[in-house]
Amino acid sequence: MAIDSPSPAAEPIRVMLVDDSAVVRGLVTRILEGEAGIQVVASVGNGQMALASLERNEIDVVILDIEMPVMDGLTALPKLLQIDPGLKVIMQSTLTLKGADVSLRAMQMGAADYIPKPTSTRDLAGGADFKSELVGKIRALGQARKAGARPARPGGPPATRPAISPASPRTPVPIHPPGPLQLRSNTPEPPDIIAIGSSTGGPQALFTVLGTMKAGTVRQPILITQHMPATFTTILAEHISRVSGWNAREAVDGEVIAGGRVYIAPGDFHMVVETKGTDKVLRLNKNPPENFCRPAVDPMLRSIAAAYGKRVLTCILTGMGADGMKGGQAVVASGGTVIAQDEASSVVWGMPGAAATAGICSAVLPLPEIAPWIMKLAARR
Repeated sequence: MAIDSPSPAAEPIRVMLVDDSAVVRGLVTRILEGEAGIQVVASVGNGQMALASLERNEIDVVILDIEMPVMDGLTALPKLLQIDPGLKVIMQSTLTLKGADVSLRAMQMGAADYIPKPTSTRDLAGGADFKSELVGKIRALGQARKAGARPARPGGPPATRPAISPASPRTPVPIHPPGPLQLRSNTPEPPDIIAIGSSTGGPQALFTVLGTMKAGTVRQPILITQHMPATFTTILAEHISRVSGWNAREAVDGEVIAGGRVYIAPGDFHMVVETKGTDKVLRLNKNPPENFCRPAVDPMLRSIAAAYGKRVLTCILTGMGADGMKGGQAVVASGGTVIAQDEASSVVWGMPGAAATAGICSAVLPLPEIAPWIMKLAARR
């Protein structure tokens, strides 16, 4: 998930660290101070101190621990966003079921993303993966903050930029000036499968889309690849089932795909589809990461295009990088349909922006309009 480095003259991304461990704050500060274009402007030990610091300092991104004395992260989160609704908050969480559950609840409350917390200070200080993920997320969210992109939260205000869609009754308005997006006509045949790819900000977007598409509203199976580690995808499935009523769970290698079900790629596995006789079967593999990710969206989409041909509907939601764009090209080459979330409602317009600007999309929509669009196309006979 490569993120552009800043130009020398660019204003730095201002970061606040909130963690009750002075050792952790010191190690993270040392990591970030070695990065061009990132400046740690505050380092505090609990949520109450974070609120006071935000009143005094201009801050773009907050790294927020969950368990702290005086005021914990979940209590501080809505108060921080009340002071600055555009603030980007990354929750720092342990790689446990409890940590995953709390992180997903935080994202439903408005946090932009999460980062798994290393289990030891040695891992924290020397872990290249942690440093790469932390810096990448700070750069992506900081750039989105400075560009004025605003996250769409469940129950929050609608996106301010208009959608463009051939199916929309409104007059299309370009959303990506100066180069207007090129849209394709969607496939006239109804889809036999719906595939969704997402990353940063994806859990919140998935809750909104599937929370609108309640269980039973479409007959097709739904496959989801969300960039997440193992454990987190287990909890993601539980949260989706809770908000939507769908039977959502992690995919199992070798199971036959059935309609009316939601299958989620487990963390650390690519999820692909194979044809076996008259059945479509899910397969999980540990092939090398693609676009620095496993699970990745591209292998899922390539396999679906090969198995289902033109009867595929794909949706690319918010996320860093460009995963899903090449897979989307395979879907379009087979005659299927691709849509993407628009810039204004994305936490980061990386993945959907790559698909939109590649000219493979039939519609680029605000988050609240995606579920109705999918249901309309899925209802065709």
